[in-house]
Amino acid sequence: MSIESFIAWRYLKSKRKMGFITIISLISIIGVMIGTAALIVVLSVFNGFNGLVTSLLVGFDPHIRIEKPKNENISNLDSLERIISGIKEIKSFSPVISEKAMIITGQINRVIIINGVDDKKIGEVSGVKNKIINGKFEFDDNAELKSIVLGLTLADRLGVIKGDTVFLVSSSGMDNSILQFSNPKVMKLKVIGIFESNNKDYDNFYAYISLSAAKELFDTDYSTIEVRLNDINNSLKVKKEIENVLPAGFTVLTWYDLHKDLYSIMKIERWVAYIILCLIIAVATFNILGSLTMTVIEKKRDIGVMISFGFTKKKIARIFMLQGLLVGVIGTVLGCLLGLILCILQIKFGLFPLDPNIYIISALPVELRWTDFIYVSFASILICFLATIYPSKRAANLLPIDAIRWE
Repeated sequence: MSIESFIAWRYLKSKRKMGFITIISLISIIGVMIGTAALIVVLSVFNGFNGLVTSLLVGFDPHIRIEKPKNENISNLDSLERIISGIKEIKSFSPVISEKAMIITGQINRVIIINGVDDKKIGEVSGVKNKIINGKFEFDDNAELKSIVLGLTLADRLGVIKGDTVFLVSSSGMDNSILQFSNPKVMKLKVIGIFESNNKDYDNFYAYISLSAAKELFDTDYSTIEVRLNDINNSLKVKKEIENVLPAGFTVLTWYDLHKDLYSIMKIERWVAYIILCLIIAVATFNILGSLTMTVIEKKRDIGVMISFGFTKKKIARIFMLQGLLVGVIGTVLGCLLGLILCILQIKFGLFPLDPNIYIISALPVELRWTDFIYVSFASILICFLATIYPSKRAANLLPIDAIRWE
């Protein structure tokens, strides 16, 4: 331990009685601790919600989606299959026809997104099969009526259940029908299943039919290929590989790209919370600045003696900087421990519950990340260090004759 560290530690702890400066230092430590703990907890809650949203979306969506060039069909599926199969990270893929259509039942009609899929392969790239709550996800194109699977909210608003029939009006014939050149394509289907994804957009606007039914209804070929990877963390890398081997014009989107707006908002909210809570630590550092300034005044004689013994200005400044940093480090360490304990208690016991009738989870989600502890500790100690600059310079600029003249 250097002489500067030794003196700074003695100044911080060697108080014969609980003086005013000591109380301010204690308040500073508590303020930094509370601010640090709040940052850890809030960032962990953001991580929890981010992870929850990602699990809901990725559990339903593909990891990568390849979309056809505009106004073109993916007619040569075999060649694309060979290209995609050559990428090791790809686990499985499935062709999809995705188009808008009007669904009609009784007096109710809605415009929804129809996905024509291969029911044998869709389970390998999407989690929709695992989300079926009533019926099944198995299409029988040989039956008298073709089959359709609806989202729970959509089925509820249409007032249909398993076994009911609905009508789909294709968007492909709308333009001609408006000009009275032809009738729009209409298909009658039987509801064979209902899914619930816990995502209001999917449950309210998505329906699934077979690939053959979609081809017949929309008069089109494959429009999209959905891809599942062995490791979702390699999505960006695989996206670049696919872009390099596919012909020009294809659009390749990762799971992040599919919901980029949502993740951008969540990222902004996270940074705003980080900055605002850093202000709590900044407020606490005003106490550090005040206590160090008063310590400099109280220890004026000691400073004069140290200068007369040969202490340089840098060493004098370092003593008070270290004293302020000790306050910051102690508060930061205690705050990290407090935040860690609160997060663990929330994970284990759910201290802050949520109404399961409203939310899909029973308590606030929390996810601990070691990088948060690093960023929070760095910000806290940096702010505390900035608060030590003024009083340290003031102590270093004292003249020894002025420091001991009236002692």
